[in-house]
Amino acid sequence: MCEELAKAKKSYPTFFVKSAVKEFAKQNDMMVGSDAYDAINVQIGKMLEAAAVRCKENKRKTLKAYDL
Repeated sequence: MCEELAKAKKSYPTFFVKSAVKEFAKQNDMMVGSDAYDAINVQIGKMLEAAAVRCKENKRKTLKAYDL
């Protein structure tokens, strides 16, 4: 699954701070593979796209928490 995410055709801008992910991993006694960042970003991008569709379907221009 991670390989599929990393190879996704659509390119997204970076939606998160990598150092925050590193800190989370460190707090959980883990490390982060370099390919994980792309996979995380793709997941966030897909989540935002789905939320945008829901928002537009409800004739709104403001993305709300419940769209996520």
